[in-house]
Amino acid sequence: MSITVNGLDELKKLAGSDLGTSEWIEVTQDRIDTFADATGDHQWIHVDPQRAAEGPFGAPIAHGYLTLSLFIPLFTELLDVQGVTTKVNYGLNKVRFPSPVKVGSRIRLVAKLADVEDVPGGVQITVDGAIEIEGGGKPAAVLQSLSRFYV
Repeated sequence: MSITVNGLDELKKLAGSDLGTSEWIEVTQDRIDTFADATGDHQWIHVDPQRAAEGPFGAPIAHGYLTLSLFIPLFTELLDVQGVTTKVNYGLNKVRFPSPVKVGSRIRLVAKLADVEDVPGGVQITVDGAIEIEGGGKPAAVLQSLSRFYV
């Protein structure tokens, strides 16, 4: 369920709040192959299902940066900020990939709005997130993301 706020003042009131959990999305071989084509990273553990089945993970796995890139569509399910002119990914404070995402796995985001601080022309938010793997013991990614919203 998405939280919708109208304007920066409402967003500031959410600082420290849990944003909830996104829906599950499947990480398919087609998605992995498309990411490999976009980035030029065609390492066999990602794109060669037969060889990957014999490899250390027993199946093809998603690129760590593919998993990270899915943060944005998962996050937009959780928070919708209205009344701003521009939304910008500002960067990451930290990111780790504790567990690989095997092809066919489903992932989701659990997030908290850790901080909202003023910047010239808008605010910067800090989001603590974990991308979970359905049925997995460890998350696929743990991250702290920075975004800016301008009026």
